[in-house]
Amino acid sequence: MSQEANIDDVQEPITSAPPEVRQIIERVWKLEKGRLDKKINSHINENILDIIKEEVR
Repeated sequence: MSQEANIDDVQEPITSAPPEVRQIIERVWKLEKGRLDKKINSHINENILDIIKEEVR
């Protein structure tokens, strides 16, 4: 199996998700990326919960 096919397999649940779910994934990804860039080691659970609550409203 090629590496490109592997990447497509991994991304398939995201690309086939409804727009609302993709929005949550995108926001959580950006949050985590920012934390990794800044090397912040604090808990992220509350931030993720806030994102989900905002998107569900």
